[in-house]
Amino acid sequence: MGLMEIAQSISKRLPEIKAPVRPGTAREKLLWTGLVLILFFVMYNITSIGAVSLGSQFDFLQMITASRVGSLLTIGIGPIVLASIFLQLFVGAKIINLDMSNPEEKKKFHEVQKVLAILIALVEAMIFVLTGRVLLSQNLDPMLAIPLVIFQVTLGSVILLYLDEVVTKYGIGSGISLFIAAGVSFSIIGGALALVVGDNGVLDAVSSGGAEAIPAAILAIAPFLFTIIVFLGVVYGEGMKVEIPLAYQAARGFVPKLPLNLFYLSNIPVIFASALLMNIQLFSAGLAGQTWEFAGVNFAHILGYVDSSNALRDGFLYFLTPIYAGSGTVAHINFLLNGTTPIFGIPEWFHAIIYIIFLSLVSVMFGLFWAETANMDSKSVAKQLIGSGMQIPGWRRDPRMMEKILEKYIPPLIILGSFLVGLLAAVADLTGALGTGTGILLTVSIFYRTYMQMKQQKLLDSIPFIKEIGGTA
Repeated sequence: MGLMEIAQSISKRLPEIKAPVRPGTAREKLLWTGLVLILFFVMYNITSIGAVSLGSQFDFLQMITASRVGSLLTIGIGPIVLASIFLQLFVGAKIINLDMSNPEEKKKFHEVQKVLAILIALVEAMIFVLTGRVLLSQNLDPMLAIPLVIFQVTLGSVILLYLDEVVTKYGIGSGISLFIAAGVSFSIIGGALALVVGDNGVLDAVSSGGAEAIPAAILAIAPFLFTIIVFLGVVYGEGMKVEIPLAYQAARGFVPKLPLNLFYLSNIPVIFASALLMNIQLFSAGLAGQTWEFAGVNFAHILGYVDSSNALRDGFLYFLTPIYAGSGTVAHINFLLNGTTPIFGIPEWFHAIIYIIFLSLVSVMFGLFWAETANMDSKSVAKQLIGSGMQIPGWRRDPRMMEKILEKYIPPLIILGSFLVGLLAAVADLTGALGTGTGILLTVSIFYRTYMQMKQQKLLDSIPFIKEIGGTA
């Protein structure tokens, strides 16, 4: 029996969220989504027994994985996303032979993904606890605290896995997207309040008086202004699309359109790319204190130098991670322009360029894999349209002809859209915007797509206040 069969056998013994027997109403979907969101925030704010909450020590990791170090959601959705990445790479490289257009094999993919996500959750929980990323409470014996915290952190991620299924089957949109948006929104609101009432915030700047009061207040609020700029940029990009006219065989005269957005794959490519970066930072903790010397050269430092706080600060792996210089727009810009790495003295602006290029290209790579896995490539879309009785006016109703026409639009949109999503996220990260640029990009895209999904399913008619916010009333 192969590994796939073993994983599938284990999955069948795990609890399962049954699909609804009938389509849910708008209020039911909104209720399920709200209940899941409440459970998420409860776990997000409960510190694991035997652990100490570290707050926002690892901001970037927490933003993209909907996690909070020390809480039940210490590793968040990281294992779920990483399991999907691994399986997509294996399917794309034909290491695992699965036809994702076949419902049975697609079901098998999700069953194996669930088992793999649970295993990765256990591994990541052990890494977080055993490497000291999660501080243990002094009130418990370490021999008891270590397995207890590992169990709770693993369980928290497994619960998220099932909550994601609940949202997908009974709620609105995707659970993973919902958790990311909730975590980032929570951070933005908290960060905005801190900019106003915190130390060196707007109120402090204004109360100090003098000629520097107004400039100081503007600098203090600058991260929030960058947040708005990134928000508007993402909304603009989400609204750009190409529409292909279609003809419906069963209803002559009815000419629907196939909308292909510039961000054709939404935020999926940058979610996967960011999850990869998260795991680079996570597994780099093993380089702390290492000295792999050969001919007088420490190759461990060349690969990645990890400081006393378990953060990458130099080396090859460091250049694949985003830059966060701390609080304050001035400090952030000064660090970008003048900062250097501690070992090799490489300028941080060079780090920024490498990070932008890397995130953009990796987003394209994952976009290509995801399009094929999720049946969003030209061939799959053509088959779906033909199967629905659609055709392009003036062309024969032939899947090969339909695919040939779609090839002019979909592959370029996959590549360009994935690249621009990665580019926008990377550049926005460098502005020091609240919630990180990647977090804002993900959140805006999630809200936009959720709204459009609700609009298409006519759910807005049952929820007037959301319809009014969207300007469609």
